[in-house]
Amino acid sequence: MTLIPQIADFWLAVELIIRVVALGIVPENRRPSSSTAWLLLIFLIPVVGLPLYLFLGSPWVHGKRFEQQVAANRATLEYTRSLPDAPQGARPSPQLDAVLRMNRSLTGLPCVTGEVIALHSDSSATYEAMARAVDAAEHHVHVEFYIQSWDEVTDVLYDALRRAAARGVDVRLLVDHLGSRKYPGWRHFGRRLDAAGVKWRLMMPLLPLKGRFRRPDLRNHRKVLIVDGTRAFIGSHNLIDPSYHLRRNIRAGREWVDLSVEVTGEIVLEAQAIFAMDWFFESGEVLDLEAVAPELSPEAAKELALRFDGEVPVVPLGQGPVVGGCAPQPGRPAAVVNAMQLVPSGPGYPTEPNLKMFLSLIQNATKRVSITSPYFIPDEALLSAIQSAAYKGVEVELFVGQESDQFIVNHAQRSYYSALLAAGVRIYRYPAPAVLHAKYMTVDGEVGVIGSANMDFRSFALNYEMMLLAFGGDLDDLLRDNDAYYRSVSTELTAQEWAAEPWHRRYIDNVCRLMSAVL
Repeated sequence: MTLIPQIADFWLAVELIIRVVALGIVPENRRPSSSTAWLLLIFLIPVVGLPLYLFLGSPWVHGKRFEQQVAANRATLEYTRSLPDAPQGARPSPQLDAVLRMNRSLTGLPCVTGEVIALHSDSSATYEAMARAVDAAEHHVHVEFYIQSWDEVTDVLYDALRRAAARGVDVRLLVDHLGSRKYPGWRHFGRRLDAAGVKWRLMMPLLPLKGRFRRPDLRNHRKVLIVDGTRAFIGSHNLIDPSYHLRRNIRAGREWVDLSVEVTGEIVLEAQAIFAMDWFFESGEVLDLEAVAPELSPEAAKELALRFDGEVPVVPLGQGPVVGGCAPQPGRPAAVVNAMQLVPSGPGYPTEPNLKMFLSLIQNATKRVSITSPYFIPDEALLSAIQSAAYKGVEVELFVGQESDQFIVNHAQRSYYSALLAAGVRIYRYPAPAVLHAKYMTVDGEVGVIGSANMDFRSFALNYEMMLLAFGGDLDDLLRDNDAYYRSVSTELTAQEWAAEPWHRRYIDNVCRLMSAVL
């Protein structure tokens, strides 16, 4: 009996030591909100909070994978050292030029040229467009998507990959392990790829019995398809039926609404470089990019530079881009050269390139900022930048879904609405039962950014992401046209309406906001 008080005293002393040590360790290189949430968990339940922090507390990869990422970043910087920060003929504003230089210093990728072939929304039409591109492949096809499922909707694309492999095209495919394994057909997915002749690897696999273990909260969320190094699809689409095969979605008629851009030109080489890094991390194979990259002759480079300033021909009806899977738009300019730059980010980039890009673009805005993000949980700096822009008189609008597929994220996102509305931000909610999943931003009618990253801490630090920045061409115009469509079908949330929200929902919102910071 006398041991019980001694054990209790010992345990109290251990808990006190844990709390004191945590005070000096947890806040290091961490956002204040995240530090507060972790400390609260550790102080309230040390026996739970400390193990969780030791396992999940650091947002960055370590060891071999981090060393590989650092080496890859250095190699990219060295490989592109001779290239200018922006292509000849491009005329970024001084503020945008500084952003381009910052992006390059953080990722090694300069601003190059590219052209928009199409903007894709409808999932079935997007997969059909991808299949047509794959059917034209002569050398290789590279596929990298967070979630993949070989189902009735995506069969058109996977069948095209099978045909490509059968005619001797090298088809390589990367799929996130935890991102895809919970969907129907996963048990047979790998075998079907093997039978189709596709070379495939798991991204961030969680296979401890095979000696392949990764932290389960670090994922590869990138979404890109590359054909022959000349054409690429970049955006928010996963390769899966838009209902995600979930019964509750099918019963409710709920489908994901995405947006991807199909591009050609030099920018595709940057997509190749990012794929090559990820392929090396998972397979150990070094891809010879020079062997598969199309050469740009001096004459072609000169022509591209001139086309930044020259008159642009008009496309006849039926030859323009596809928007939302609909018919091409008459009178849209063809062969419009954009200045483009890919910005990768993730656990291997402690500098958080995408967050810094978003912050800089918003802070430099003078007229208009439009943000579309399905999971909008800004950190202190991003929230302040958006509020400050609105207070300066910049028109700021945010497109989010009326419903989200994630309970905690949905309520955490709602907790920011009061502060945004008070600053004058206009919030548009895309109607349920659809889940708005597109991820892009436009600034001042000058810059468009589209890709896989949400505006939340997970996308800035825990997920490998990829965003495409473009200016001086037509991508920004196309994205703003898409804004107009979203605006026409969405409902604007007013400050008066939000003030009438019941207190118990506000309470849930705030609890989820705190939980979302424990990362």
